[in-house]
Amino acid sequence: MLRVLIPVVLAAALMNAAMVAASAVSAIVIADDLGPALAGLPNTAGVLGTAGGAMAVGRWTVRFGRAQALRTGYGVGVAGGALTVLAAVGAPVALLFVGMLLLGVGNAASLLSRYAAADAVPVARRARAMSTVVWASTAGAAGGPFLMAPSQSLATHLGLPALAGPFLLALVAVFSALVASSAVRGAPVAPAPSSTSSTRRTPVFAAAVMVVGHLVMVALMTAVPVHVHSHGGGLGALGAMLSAHTLGMFALSPVTGWWIDRRGTRPVVRTGLALLVLSGLLITLTGPLFTPALFLLGYAWNLCYLGGSAQLGSAELESRVESSIWTVAAVATAASPWLFTVGGFPVLALVAVVLAVPLLVVSLALACDQSRVLSRLAPWSCPSRRTDLVAHRSRPGRTTSPERPAGGQ
Repeated sequence: MLRVLIPVVLAAALMNAAMVAASAVSAIVIADDLGPALAGLPNTAGVLGTAGGAMAVGRWTVRFGRAQALRTGYGVGVAGGALTVLAAVGAPVALLFVGMLLLGVGNAASLLSRYAAADAVPVARRARAMSTVVWASTAGAAGGPFLMAPSQSLATHLGLPALAGPFLLALVAVFSALVASSAVRGAPVAPAPSSTSSTRRTPVFAAAVMVVGHLVMVALMTAVPVHVHSHGGGLGALGAMLSAHTLGMFALSPVTGWWIDRRGTRPVVRTGLALLVLSGLLITLTGPLFTPALFLLGYAWNLCYLGGSAQLGSAELESRVESSIWTVAAVATAASPWLFTVGGFPVLALVAVVLAVPLLVVSLALACDQSRVLSRLAPWSCPSRRTDLVAHRSRPGRTTSPERPAGGQ
């Protein structure tokens, strides 16, 4: 299993490092050239590139297979990295926007690579494989910033502008991701979901969970720096809060993957939705529980993201959901400061409750769908795990007995 996952994991981590380095410095370049008011435009281009790239990678996956789709996405990212370097050394600044857009396509390939990892392992370990990619990607996101200062020194030593260094770092990282992806082997692409009513509902619900989880997290976290600054907090305090949140997002991914493989997706998703509501309410207190609430918010996202991912049944749907997530991220980032100005965290927490609670109710209803008589007698104890495990462990070329799910559970 480890040998199969190494190229997927390594490529995803390298692409994350490239995206972090380029995103951070592109804002500085635009602020210097065009003014601080436009500093966010390169990152907006990166988000749009990720959203559009997810759709493109999905189409390439259906046509060429996962391995070739990943390599194509990373190849587009290499072109984007090269354009950002040219922009940093004196070419027209418009190339920076195009470069970030193309880097976003590479980022989409990195995000969708978790499904390539899932297809490359036995059925009973699919969720753990996906969680490993998500967890390992954190290494790139965390390690990339530490290499930015050395990359600036290298650029100066080479006679280039100092700000060209992080873009060179991004180019090398995404090219290395492309090289690593060359070792990814093709795997059968998951077929479209069954035509049965309950199976049709499951991917739609999973997509809704992933989108809502991401929207709530982005909306709340976008307001955190504004809140800390308005209350006189320094960068040290803000950094500790963001670190706690990031830890919640990624550190427990292996635990989430193990939980899904052992118990199915429904309890994981329900817990994620419940934690979305709880963390949103705790954040409104803005006291000693504020930082722990940010950790819970991060883990709520993790549960919704991985739990939902394990229920999607086709490459086309996977790419559409990923595209929707990043589109929602752009909308939430723009709307959050305005909502925070109107009513602070209580308004944002209300958004979390309004979005997450109906999905939690739907989750319970889906759980009871297979046992309606029992649901009338004991609505909180409906036996749904069997159907859930069978659904998320199904893959091409394998059959799983509904009486004994894969893995002996």
